[in-house]
Amino acid sequence: MTDNEETYDVIVVGSGGGGLIGGYIAASRGLRTLIIEKTDKVGGTTSYSGAGLWFPGSAPILRAGIAEDDLEVARGYLRAAVGDDSRADLQDAYLSAAGRLIDELERNPRFGTFFHQPVPDYYGSLPGATPHGRTIFPPPVTVAELGETAELVRRSIYTERYGHTEDDELVGGRALIGRALAAFLGTGNGTLLTETELTDLIVESDRVVGIDTRTPQGPVRFRAERGVLLAAGGFEHNAELRVKYGAIPSTGDWSDGVDSNVGDALVAGIAVGAETELLDEAWYVPGVVQPDGKPIFNHATRGGIWVNAAGERFTNETAPYDQAGHAIRDGERDTEVQHAPTHWIFDQKQLSRDGFGAKSPDTPLDPEWFTSGALRKADTLEELAEIIGVPAEALRVSVEKFNGYVATGVDEEFHRGESAWDQMCQFIVGYPALPEQNYIVPIEPEGPNPLLVSIDSPPYYAATLLLSDIGTKGGLKTDVSARVLRADGQPIAGLYATGNTMAAMSGGVYPGAGTPIGSALAFAYLAALDLAEPSL
Repeated sequence: MTDNEETYDVIVVGSGGGGLIGGYIAASRGLRTLIIEKTDKVGGTTSYSGAGLWFPGSAPILRAGIAEDDLEVARGYLRAAVGDDSRADLQDAYLSAAGRLIDELERNPRFGTFFHQPVPDYYGSLPGATPHGRTIFPPPVTVAELGETAELVRRSIYTERYGHTEDDELVGGRALIGRALAAFLGTGNGTLLTETELTDLIVESDRVVGIDTRTPQGPVRFRAERGVLLAAGGFEHNAELRVKYGAIPSTGDWSDGVDSNVGDALVAGIAVGAETELLDEAWYVPGVVQPDGKPIFNHATRGGIWVNAAGERFTNETAPYDQAGHAIRDGERDTEVQHAPTHWIFDQKQLSRDGFGAKSPDTPLDPEWFTSGALRKADTLEELAEIIGVPAEALRVSVEKFNGYVATGVDEEFHRGESAWDQMCQFIVGYPALPEQNYIVPIEPEGPNPLLVSIDSPPYYAATLLLSDIGTKGGLKTDVSARVLRADGQPIAGLYATGNTMAAMSGGVYPGAGTPIGSALAFAYLAALDLAEPSL
C-alpha cells in the first residue's frame, strides 16, 4: 500500500511486442495508457527474435501474390496441428484478429509496410499446410528514423550475451519494437515507465482496478479505470516455478528468453483467482552450448546426426525446432536414457563446408570452443565416443546406418529431408546467423536427398545440445477477448493477458514460424478493443 498514486484508463504490464501493440491500440483510441517495463530497456524477448508473425490471409501475404492463402484452409490446418477442440474458439479469434491488426498498423506510417517471406508451415504433411508458409515480418528501421527512441530498444541476444556490435539499422524483433514504441508514444496518450516492477494486482469489488509497483523511487500504485493487460512474458527464468509446474528443464539458465522473465504477472494473476493452463509447456528449441556453458537457439541443422547417451539417433535433426526440442524433452522425460545433453556428431567435411560457431568456413574456430569442452574432436568415432561418454559400438552403428541412407536418399528412421521445411534448411547455415554470417555454402549432394550427406571424413566432432526454449507457453487462461478467466470460466473483471503470460492458443504445438509473437500481438489487439468498448 502506498500514498503515491496515479490513474490511467489502461495499464499494460510488459513492453514486448504484445505489450507495445496492446498499448498502441488502446492509446490510439484515446485511452490514457501506461506501459510499465521492469528493466531499463524495452522489448523483452521480442527484441531477440526475427519478429515473424504467423498471420494467414493477411495483406502482406496477398500482396506477395499468394492468392490461395485462404483463411478457411488455414483454419483447417491450425485445427489439425493443435488437435485440441477446447482451443478452437481461441484459434478463431486469433485468425480473425490477425489480418485486421496488420491492416490497422499499416495505416500508421510509423509501422511501415510488412512483408512476406517463405517459411514453410511446420507440419507439412497436414491438410492445409503450405510450402510458402504464412509468416510476415516488419520492415527494418534506422536509428536515425527512431531518434532517441532507439536507445530504449533492447539489444539483440548476441549483443547482450557476447558483446557483438549493433549496426545503424534495426531488423526483426528490434525493428518491430522500435516502430511500435514510436507509434505508441506518438499517439499523445501513451506513457512509458521503465524500471517499474509489478508486485501485486489491486482488486476492489471483484474487479482489478490497478497495480502496485516497485520503482527506484519506492512503491507506486497505479489505478486503471478500464483495466490491466498483463503482457510480461513467461516464467522461463524462474527455476522454482519450472520445478513446481514440470516445465523442464528445471533451470532457467538454458532459456533464450530475456533474463527478467520470472513469472511476476503469472504469480500476480494466480493470486487474484486466475485459472491456468499448459504450465508444463514451453516453446522448446534445441540449444547449441557455447564456450560460456550456455546454449543458444539452434533453428536448423543440415548436417551430421544427433545421438543420446546411448549413442542412438532419436529424431529428425532437421525437423522444425519446436518438434526437435520436444523430441529431446520427451526422450529425457519419458525414457531412462539421457537426452540432455544431446550430442551433435559431424565430420571435417561438414565443418569445412558450413563452419561453426556462427563463423564462416574460412574463419578459424576460436580455441575456447575446445578448451571449454563445448566442442570435442577426435580422429576416430571410437575415440570420440569415449570422450563424450557414449557406447562406441552404438555410435558406430548409428553413423553407419545413417550413411547407408545416403545412396537411396531415404532416411528410413526419421524421414529427414522429405518435408518442405527440411528442404529449406539446406539453405540455412547453423544456428541463427550473426550479421557477419552472410554466406550460404551449397550442399553437394551425394545422392538424391541433399540433407543426407555421409559422415566419413575424419577428424570427427561432437557439439553439445541442451533442451532450451524461447519462453514458457503456459499461463493464465483467457477467453476470445483475452480476458483472464477464473476456474468457473467467468472473466475476472478488468484483467487481460497476452503473449507468454497467457496460455497459448496453439496448445502444446508450434504450427508455424511466428506463432508466439503473432499470438502476443493478436490477443493484445483483442484485449485493447475490449478495453476500448467492453463486451458484456
